[in-house]
Order: sequence, then structure tokens, then C-alpha cells
Amino acid sequence: MYHDDESRDRRRKNGKGSHNCYKMFGCFNRKFKISELGPPPDVIDVFKSYSMGEPEMSPDNFLRFLIEFQGEERITIENVERIMDRVLNPSRSNLTRYVFTVNEFFHYLLLDDINGPIKTQPHHDMTAPLQHYFIYTGHNSYLTGNQLSSDSSEVPIIKALERGVRGIELDLWPNSAKDGIQVLHGRTLTTPVTLHKCLKSIKEHAFVKSPYPVIITLEDHLTPSLQAKVAEMVTSTFGDMLYFPKASDKEELPSPDALKHQIILSTKPPKEYLQSKKSDDEAEDQRSNSDQDDEDGDDDDDERYTASDRYCASKACSSTIQPLSEILGVDYEDDDIEDENLGHKTALEYKHLIAIRASKPKNGTRKALMDEPGKAKRLSLSEQALQKAANLYGDDIVRFTQKYILRVFPKGTRVTSTNFRPLTAWMHGAQMVAFNMQGYGRSLWMMHGMFRSNGGCGYVRKPDFLMNKGPNGEVFDPKAALPVKKTLKVKVYMGDGWRLDFSQTHFDSYSPPDFYTKICMAGVSADVAKKRTKVIGDDWTPVWNEEFAFPLTVPELALLEIVVQEYDVDKDDFAGQTCLPVSELRPGIRVVPLHNKKGEKFKSVKLLMRFLFV
Repeated sequence: MYHDDESRDRRRKNGKGSHNCYKMFGCFNRKFKISELGPPPDVIDVFKSYSMGEPEMSPDNFLRFLIEFQGEERITIENVERIMDRVLNPSRSNLTRYVFTVNEFFHYLLLDDINGPIKTQPHHDMTAPLQHYFIYTGHNSYLTGNQLSSDSSEVPIIKALERGVRGIELDLWPNSAKDGIQVLHGRTLTTPVTLHKCLKSIKEHAFVKSPYPVIITLEDHLTPSLQAKVAEMVTSTFGDMLYFPKASDKEELPSPDALKHQIILSTKPPKEYLQSKKSDDEAEDQRSNSDQDDEDGDDDDDERYTASDRYCASKACSSTIQPLSEILGVDYEDDDIEDENLGHKTALEYKHLIAIRASKPKNGTRKALMDEPGKAKRLSLSEQALQKAANLYGDDIVRFTQKYILRVFPKGTRVTSTNFRPLTAWMHGAQMVAFNMQGYGRSLWMMHGMFRSNGGCGYVRKPDFLMNKGPNGEVFDPKAALPVKKTLKVKVYMGDGWRLDFSQTHFDSYSPPDFYTKICMAGVSADVAKKRTKVIGDDWTPVWNEEFAFPLTVPELALLEIVVQEYDVDKDDFAGQTCLPVSELRPGIRVVPLHNKKGEKFKSVKLLMRFLFV
């Protein structure tokens, strides 16, 4: 699967001609023949079919292949000639006519920028209110590592924005002199970064990847005078980029299209901060006397304090803060307010910058999910609170997310910056599933997969069924038994590129790797499935030619997870992964680039696959 002469030369150099040599016991060599792969049988058959049995394929026949077999739309003969020119020019310096041989046709199939598995440009309707979209959202966006002792920095914020993340979270705390503002994970050992650095970085990188709005969610632990400083900093830093809320926003928020290149602030209004100290005792009493569904808070402070107190105790840290239970109730804010009237006027100015007002579930989750006309709001729940609510009254969550924004954040015990499975939140319409972007693992791969949708712009239009109500007010139920809508057939032909991106002994010191591919379907419970290919032994360029079928009841929310591993007697080695939204898959024979554990694309590693919807 080489793509150019340079890659071919690297193959020969790394493979010492046509063989790989491995030293056994340091005294003799084992030779393994290198497979120089050509097109698989299916590709040869398709080429013959569309070239009418001739050894060359004309532009007209190539156009017919793209339309009929690959399902391409809005493609012209001019587009075709540009594609063929790109493939042919490096190998034919004196190009006089556009025709493909079978190897050149195969070469085209391996170009991931034009024959990748999903569309690369935004194509969803972006004119609906903000509540109608899943939004790519970060959690504690400033942290470089774990939740308790890593550094705070603007660098993770920049990386997130450049990946397409549209929701950035900042925790605001007074500095030691109480005259400035720091961003850090409060009451932990994390080091601070200045708010100015964070805002400046957001301004410079907000729209590098996507033109659609960036939402800054603030966990505000400031006095009114410092809130006034925040108002001044945000307005002076963002200028015309800052969105000022309008009266009409109380009914519904503007659309992503109307908010292009805008920065939106979301937090609790200052009034709630001023009352929080007074209401802590009352709220605690309410929580202890309320029904069993009352275990959520507006932000992740409650859980964080429990986890950080345990951590600090182990490090002999001193703390005067009494942690609340890990079972979330109401916001935990006990910062001193020296004078509630101080900065009242400027605090009002701060309040008027908040476009998406956050609220806390003072009387329990279920009551917080009830409709309150004329109040555009954001509610935050922990992953456990969401799961419990989904089990007990999931339809209330769906109804809430049809009009308001729901943010779901990781539990406080995820101190190593792991993440939770996001699908339950998405199935119930939660717009802002907040993730630790600096981590890695299957949950984060799912997040990456979902937001590869819609050209990676950070906003994905929710399926219509999540926004619709039946004649009796019924809404989508993820647990309901539904008929199969369509079946996705996935064929794994072959893989290549590991020998270019990894050292010869990376997977095995004594022989070439033994690769296999796992194909998993994530979605509603009825659609979940796991498949795997056979193991191909001692081959850097494995050929599987295996097909799997996945019946789908809710394809709109399904994610196709693809993981390649190298078989080992003790523990299999990771060799690449990707996650693809099923609703965005392009049918036909496609090249699928693989990524490392952090979601960064490998330079060369890829699979050749076919996707077919029945």
C-alpha cells in the first residue's frame, strides 16, 4: 500500500530488500518475506466491471464508479479529471490523457483526504436554536494532566480549540492577595494560570478549526469586585467577538449559524453567588429530607472536594474545608464575601454578559428538569446523577433538553482524568457532555468519533426524534424495543503503514507482528455488538478479507469503533484505533486512517474497508 516512490524506498530500506531480518538469541537471523501488496480481489473485480473489461479506466467510467458504487453526489467530469491528474502526475511526467490502470485505481482508493470514510465539510442545518445541537465540550479545559496535582496552562485550551472543541471550562479563583484572578482546580495541588492568558489564547485560537461559537463555562468563586474585573477583562479581550444576550434569548437561544465567530459566557448569575453562603445550610437540610433522586449539583465542586480531601490527607495537607458527600446535592461554595454590597453595580455588568445562565437543582434533579417558560438555562449533572435520572425518569431529561441545555461532567473520583461512556447522555439529548480532553481511552475515542460528524466543526445536529413529541407528549425512549432500520455491512480488506510508523521490533523482537482487527458497534443497547477478524501472523501488511453485519435500530446514534491489536501470549499490543459516526459513513470502498491512543492520527497506518447499507 505504498503511496509514492519515497514510501516505496523506505519499505525497501527498512525491509532490507524483500525480507525482514530478526536476530534470534543474538546469534542468527530469521528472514521473513515482505508482502508487497497489490489490490485485493474485490478491487480488481470492481475495476474490471467499471472499465468494461479493458486494462484502463476512462474518466467517464471512473465517474460512473464514483456515482454508482461509491454513492458520491454532486460530482462532475471536471472533478474526476482533477482527481485523476493528482494520482497520475507523479508517475507520468508526460501526461497526455486521463486513464487509470488497476494499480492507479488502487492508489486513488488509498488517498484518505479524498476517499476517507466520512464527509470532511460541515453539512448539517446550522440554523436551529443552540439547544438542538450536541456541542463538543471540555471539562477543566486548562489542566495538563490529572485533576489533583497537574499544572494549569493555556496550552490544553489551545489544543482543544484546534481539535474543534467548542465548550471551554475555566475555574475562577482569587489569587493569594485577593486582588487578581487565577484559573486552577480549586482546593487541590494544581498550579494556577492567569485568566488573562486563558482569555488571550481563546481569542487567538477560537476559530482556527471552526467558525461556530465557543461557549466558555465559568465556575465562579469570586467576590463581586473580582467579578467586575472579569467583566472588564472579557469585554476588553474579546471586544466585538463577545456575544451580549438579548431579551429574545429567554425563549430560545440563537443558532450556531447566527453566532458564528462569537464567544458566549455561561455561568450562574452573581445573585446566586451572593446567596450561596446563606443558603448552604438550608440546601443541606433540603437534600437530607428530599426524595432519593436528589443527588446532583450544578458543577463538580462537591465531588472534587471529597476526592481532593482524601488526596490531601494522604499527602499530609492541611484543610479547613469539610467535604460534602460524594452524592451530589447542591453547589458547594463557601468563599468569604466581605461585603455583599461591594461592587454591586459592576457585578450587574458582569451579570449582563452571561448569555447562558446556569442554575442549580435546589430541590432535586427531577424538579430541576421541569419546564420553566421564559428562562433559558443550563443545568449541570454529574455522570452518576445523569445515570440515575435516566434509569428513573429518562423522558423528563429528553423533554428538558428539547428546550434547555444540559451539561454532564465526570465524577470527582476520576482523578487521573479518565472519562465516562457518553452515549447515555447523548441518547437523552444532553448537549454538553464535558470530557477531560487531556486523557485517553475508549470513552474519549467515542467523543472524538461523534465530533468527526459534520466536518468536525464542533456542533452536531441532534436527530429529529430527540426533538419531537408524540400526540400525547411522549418522547424518545432509548430502552424501547424498536425494529431494525438498516443493516450496516463492514468488510475489512487489509491494513498497512505500521512498518513506516513503528520500529521493526516495536511489536515483537523476533518476528513481524500478528495483527487482528476488532469492530465494535456502540449505541442503544439493542445495537451494541462486537466482532473481530482472524489473526494474521508474521505480516506487516495483513490481509483479512472478512465481512461483518450490524443490524441497527437507531443508526443516528450509533458509533463504529475500530481497533487493531497485535496478538501476544501475555497481553495484546495496541496498534491503532478510530471511531466513526455511522450516520456519516460514506458507502463504498474507503481508506480508514488510524489514530494513536490520544486520538492523534498516524502518518501512514490505515485500513482499506468497504461500507454497505442494506
